[in-house]
Amino acid sequence: MTSPTPAATAAAAAPAATPTAAYDAGLLLLRLVAGLTMAAHGSQKLFGWFGGGGIDGTGAFFEMSGYPSGKAMAVVAGLTETLGGLGLALGLLTPLAGAALVGTLLNVLAVKGTGSFFAPKGVEYELLLTAAAAALTLTGPGRYAADRFLPVLRAARPLHGLLALLLAVVAAGVVLLVRN
Repeated sequence: MTSPTPAATAAAAAPAATPTAAYDAGLLLLRLVAGLTMAAHGSQKLFGWFGGGGIDGTGAFFEMSGYPSGKAMAVVAGLTETLGGLGLALGLLTPLAGAALVGTLLNVLAVKGTGSFFAPKGVEYELLLTAAAAALTLTGPGRYAADRFLPVLRAARPLHGLLALLLAVVAAGVVLLVRN
């Protein structure tokens, strides 16, 4: 039996290089896809773009789903999805943007229920968007983000993400409590 050479021992002991640029590119891709998807959903509610119902159609849906003041709820949901989605895509105020989307999506999941997982009546799409927003809230946006220019958010701080998610769950719970 031969013993390992010093070079092999040194190579095994050396920490692997962290592919930070690859992680940051992956976070950017996730932010862009999830954020722009949610911004498009919000614009459906606000403006009727992309085949959406606009304020009136979305408001009627909210009232049918048991929410009071359907039009007001449509505006709140539309603004939350649009601004939260754009914030996530830009990496701007990422903990708050992600938490805003999580809170909205928790309401979506509650309205759709748990009758089925797969489309067309399932929740897998909404669950995936919720998980993506929550993950970005916890991890931070990466280096390719507007948050890098904000001193308090320059570095990812898990506590910011946890507090933002706690706020999202509480806000979602309050909104669900006013639902009939």
